[in-house]
Amino acid sequence: MNSSVSTFPITFTIYSSLGLYNFALVILSANSLLLYIVISERSLHSPMYILIAGMASVDLSFPLVCIPSMLLGLLFDWRGISLGGCLVQMEFIHFVGAFQSTFLVWMALDRYFAICTPLYYHERMAIPRFLKFVIPFLIRNFLLNTLMVSLAGTLSFCASNVMNHCFCEHMALVELACGSTAINNLVGLLTAAFIPVADFLLITVSYIIIFSSVLSSGKTGVKALHTCVTHIVVISVSLTVALTAYLSYRSKNGFPAVVRVFFSIMYLLFPSCFNPIIYGMRTTEIRQHILKTLMCCETVKTQRCKRLSGKQKMSF
Repeated sequence: MNSSVSTFPITFTIYSSLGLYNFALVILSANSLLLYIVISERSLHSPMYILIAGMASVDLSFPLVCIPSMLLGLLFDWRGISLGGCLVQMEFIHFVGAFQSTFLVWMALDRYFAICTPLYYHERMAIPRFLKFVIPFLIRNFLLNTLMVSLAGTLSFCASNVMNHCFCEHMALVELACGSTAINNLVGLLTAAFIPVADFLLITVSYIIIFSSVLSSGKTGVKALHTCVTHIVVISVSLTVALTAYLSYRSKNGFPAVVRVFFSIMYLLFPSCFNPIIYGMRTTEIRQHILKTLMCCETVKTQRCKRLSGKQKMSF
């Protein structure tokens, strides 16, 4: 079998127990609510909240694209995907993962401007100036991920074409190749170093600067410090899961397939589940609007029930 193979059967049966669809439901509901709140409330149309809405949009993309194909595989036993389709899915998944990491850098940058240089905040967060920080990261993510995926597409596959995974991940595909994969491993390592690890270092440095700026500002400083610590914890856990997933393929002893898949899924789903809570629900303004929206929905529901009850009484 060579790189012209048309399908890569993927086995889904061991992954339904991972709670994948429960995670997807949480991601879809939490991020959709957050996105609706920011779009519908004009008072939230400021740089910080627009970034939060952008993060919610990115977090929605993974379950909207990948979960349906996994569900179809479970329901109709569709376990095959063409090599081209696998590479396209791989590009999308890894680009979304990189985009999640990069969004956290932009949000940390937003907090740095807001706390450390408040007088110049709106000037520096204006779209023309902020694009100077956005475009380089997007180019980096696109080039590194495209190079990684393109090299994976040049591999030859002469043994098994069964991928023990639920989506096309880079190392899962490289593991199936015969011949030398040293360049693929190197590019994968560089991609991990220059995207999630580099982003984590940039975020950490920005928060260290913020810490030093707010430690002497009383209650306001303590509040900002608490928020930043929460962000750092979530980012640290996400990076740890990502690196564990990456290193699980390089372990000499080898991890069970289900463990590899679990960490790979958590790398994508953990941020998508907790970003709405950390960057949305914990933000006072967004939380107030969410409660207001839920109360309005409850009021409308109560009024409809009363009207229905009144009509039933009149009919008697």
